[in-house]
Amino acid sequence: MRPTGKAKLAGVIGWPVGHSRSPLLHGHWLERYGIDGAYVPLAVEPGCLEAALQGLIALGFRGANVTIPHKEEALRLCHRLTPGAEAIGAANTLIVEADGILGDNSDGFGFLANLEEGAGWNPEGKRCLVLGAGGASRAVIWSLLDGGAAEVLLTNRTASRADSLAEQFGAAACPWEARHSAMDGMDLVVNTTSLGMQGQGPLELSLDALPATAVVTDLVYTPLETELLRAARARGNRTVDGLGMLLHQARPGFAAWFGVEPLVDEALRQAVLG
Repeated sequence: MRPTGKAKLAGVIGWPVGHSRSPLLHGHWLERYGIDGAYVPLAVEPGCLEAALQGLIALGFRGANVTIPHKEEALRLCHRLTPGAEAIGAANTLIVEADGILGDNSDGFGFLANLEEGAGWNPEGKRCLVLGAGGASRAVIWSLLDGGAAEVLLTNRTASRADSLAEQFGAAACPWEARHSAMDGMDLVVNTTSLGMQGQGPLELSLDALPATAVVTDLVYTPLETELLRAARARGNRTVDGLGMLLHQARPGFAAWFGVEPLVDEALRQAVLG
């Protein structure tokens, strides 16, 4: 439906922001549920985020998603934080409340919801290998440990970053060169790096030591089936692509802003893929 003067407003803040698929995603839900609302891209230059957040409040926005490069600064500017946002150290979902802005991080929620939907998998008592030590890795590690994982082992090309994250979250770390043998006994392997993404270098990874019962997931979703997922599927492992994480992480924000618990299904996947 076409928004009216009483429309509920939300958007996505980033720089640049034109590449974001969030307007497609939320727009699909707004149309599906017949909500008088709008979700718009908000291009905010570095250094202007504080003014932009004040603008959200002044304009009556219900909230916004936050993407690169503003997630860490958004955390500092929020009036209150959820435990997840505080632990991860970044806010990707902002909710405007009567007493200010609540900062949340829904990446961990989206990650686990995608594994549950795609493979019926949950982390309780499981052993997990996480490749990469960037911002996405922080959300993955926190969600796995918060969900009761028995072990989270982290490896990264820059060892010092893996060691630092492991110490911060109470995980373990191993050298990048040991990533192949580290798969022995694992229940989950997660690629949080950009390796394997279209336009990036390949992820060189042998799956020989990985149990056949393990699940393999890749946060990369361009291409939708990466070489890692293709290799894992060929040897019989269950695989989960990264698009579902993007879709599921949007659910808490949409529910808070527009008052409807949205559904992630094939129609939404196709709308976002274009």
